Amino acid sequence: MRRRWILPLLAALLIPSALAMPQPGQRAPDFKLPSTEGETLSLQNFKGKWLVLYFYPEDFTMGCTIQARRFQQNLTTFQKLNTQIVGVSQDDLATHKGFCTKEGLTFPLLSDSLGTVGLAYGAPGGARNTYIIDPQGILRRAFVGVNPLTSSADTLTALKELQKKTGS
Repeated sequence: MRRRWILPLLAALLIPSALAMPQPGQRAPDFKLPSTEGETLSLQNFKGKWLVLYFYPEDFTMGCTIQARRFQQNLTTFQKLNTQIVGVSQDDLATHKGFCTKEGLTFPLLSDSLGTVGLAYGAPGGARNTYIIDPQGILRRAFVGVNPLTSSADTLTALKELQKKTGS
């Protein structure tokens, strides 16, 4: 694995608040990142929808491939729940596009090449964290150090509970 975690780790050491993960109930950190869909996406693009934003270490690795495949398998169920899946890693767009093609992924992947968005979410390069954000942009659930085998199913269960609780 490439050593892309070094820059975010150095930033976290120099700026201790860089690893401060936003807490449920707080506004989710905004982002503007290039996507495999050919446009720059931000949190505003998902206003009115639930968003599952998941950070993963690297395309084409075993755990990341399993996690992406599981989200793809459950994509229709997430969509029926007015939810968009978006993956984020420090890989470049060309690598992301190759990964999407090889694995048949139809949800967007974002390139956080400098790791700044990962830091804003408390998910420095190499972290495997998942966040559920509500239609108003409020962070509702954070999963830290997720298991790639169960991440999609665990997220789906939590999303259903949150939607039932909030009535949306």
